[in-house]
Amino acid sequence: MDAEAQDRFREFVEHRSSALLKTAVLLSGGDRHTAEDLLQNALIKAAGRWHRIDEPEAYVRQILYRQQISRWRLKWPRRELSVAEPPEARAGPDSSSEADLRLLMRGALARLSARQRTVLVLRYFEDLPEADVARILGCSVGTVRSTTHRSLARLRTLAPELTALGRADAAYSSSARDHSSVEVRP
Repeated sequence: MDAEAQDRFREFVEHRSSALLKTAVLLSGGDRHTAEDLLQNALIKAAGRWHRIDEPEAYVRQILYRQQISRWRLKWPRRELSVAEPPEARAGPDSSSEADLRLLMRGALARLSARQRTVLVLRYFEDLPEADVARILGCSVGTVRSTTHRSLARLRTLAPELTALGRADAAYSSSARDHSSVEVRP
């Protein structure tokens, strides 16, 4: 890789690695160490072909998705350590209710299979249409739909609090919409 390509690669990593790491964390079920490994391997693969890549972020994301697919297709799954309580999260600028929601979602996603987690991340975090998810995963659109349906059902079972939260958000949105459409006459 020449000096100009190295500079472009470093700039890409500097500007996009945090967004790519978020995707990797979701794909890995909230395991930050696995996500860092996933992203690092993807960046290594991209660096080797950097001069031939037209859309670097799309290319790296594709590598992330395919590596995750390879992980769940392993004949012998890696051993995971299950704990009763999630580790303490770092205190940040967000409120405790947002942090609780993140921990709840992370815990529920971690208990899904890698395939279910990947489909949900692609559909809802990456906001990809079913056809694109099917193309990335190498399956049919019907498989994506059924996996999405089963994954959401499993997520609702694992974290019923999320279902209640969704109803509250829908009620709030509906109520706000109703009030905004009221016409006031003098």
